[in-house]
Amino acid sequence: MTEKGKGGRVGKGVELTVDEKYTQWKSLVPILYDWLANHNLVWPSLSCRWGPLLEQATYKNRQRLYLSEQTDGSVPNTLVIANVEVVKPRVAAAEHISQFNEEARSPFVKKFKTIIHPGEVNRIRELPQNSNIVATHTDSPDVLIWDVENQPSRHAILGAPSSRPDLILTGHQENAEFALAMCSCEPMVLSGGKDKLVVLWNINDHISTLATEPGAAKSASAGSNIKSASKTGDGNNGNAASPSVEARGIYKGHDDTVEDVQFCPTSAQQFCSVGDDSCLILWDSRAGLTPATKVEKAHDADLHCVDWNPHDENFILTGSADNSIHMFDRRNISAGGVGSPVHKFQGHNDPVLCVQWSPHNRSVFGSAAEDGLLNIWDYEKIGKMQTDSGNKTSEYPAGLFFRHAGHRDKVVDFHWNSIDPWTIVSVSDDCSSSAGGGTLQMWRIIDLLYRPEDEVLAELDKFRSHVTTCSS
Repeated sequence: MTEKGKGGRVGKGVELTVDEKYTQWKSLVPILYDWLANHNLVWPSLSCRWGPLLEQATYKNRQRLYLSEQTDGSVPNTLVIANVEVVKPRVAAAEHISQFNEEARSPFVKKFKTIIHPGEVNRIRELPQNSNIVATHTDSPDVLIWDVENQPSRHAILGAPSSRPDLILTGHQENAEFALAMCSCEPMVLSGGKDKLVVLWNINDHISTLATEPGAAKSASAGSNIKSASKTGDGNNGNAASPSVEARGIYKGHDDTVEDVQFCPTSAQQFCSVGDDSCLILWDSRAGLTPATKVEKAHDADLHCVDWNPHDENFILTGSADNSIHMFDRRNISAGGVGSPVHKFQGHNDPVLCVQWSPHNRSVFGSAAEDGLLNIWDYEKIGKMQTDSGNKTSEYPAGLFFRHAGHRDKVVDFHWNSIDPWTIVSVSDDCSSSAGGGTLQMWRIIDLLYRPEDEVLAELDKFRSHVTTCSS
């Protein structure tokens, strides 16, 4: 287990300050991480997503990264496309990864393109069939679709008009700010909003829409690039000339704001949603516009996030303002409408903001919260840990595998890297302690923590004499 004492008490009645906890964590970086890059942001970011792989080299890969910039109004809000260098496993030197400057920009992060966004960027999601196509949520009812490769880079100066989205998805009646998902098997988009609705679109529907637009392309494919009626330029003003697509379906079942949505990994017709009404709802578009399954009380408070296991579609995670994560088995999801989770994960001290299953390990997932922690869990370790500890009560929550404590305030978003196992990007809103606009971190857990125990012991055995000499 990692980082002993983090988040708890050291000594009797002595609570560590944020800075003391952070200093303690930083001293452990060479032991816990294979690689870590810390980037001080100019403006806070509410969302971070890995994009496509650009280039592979001997010691590192170059990859796209999508970020938002939430400004104070002195310059426009932007969607940022960055090129980042991801150091390959077992390349970074321990002393190098621990000697970063919290107040500096990382040399591993280079801004490539800036899109002036009409309003704040609250959420970014990339299209699995083509990760150059991204959707964004802002403080409006519309979902905006961007072809980030074909969008021109803009200078974010005061008074500059917004870039023009390649497509606008309409259907919400009130602002839809956070709930956003893309389907892994078809170019479908899902959204939820303050209107208590869940709305579904198919990006391919823009082909017929564009045919009615002046000068529109006669054919388009969401699998390649979106063709818009007119190109974006510095003279564009807002969304005026962007083609729009109407919803395929509008689903009613929530009694309060829908906070997050997610598709079933193998189906464009099945999806789920969570909201401030404490409900988890499963939908099936083939069965109509009403809930297929509704769990009236999935948690004891608002639900902030949901994710569906890509390796086993029976398992769904929910994160809540009650500080917990629940894992549901959809074959037996509730008893009398009240949530009946397979397990409750208790490892945060504040509301959980984001949950995501690992793309590479069926039992592993991450959770980020307002307590500044990003926890990595492995539900298969729950029984084993209880067996190993015997009758002793563990000081760590069941299933907690790793605790990333490099952020000094709420972790607002994170994303597993599907190209690089065990590698994560995370962003935090810690402007006051980071002397900037927040913190972006890219990091990979050291492989000694998750590889089979016999393998690790065999490798460490080669260094037995050296370790013995050091310890003596």
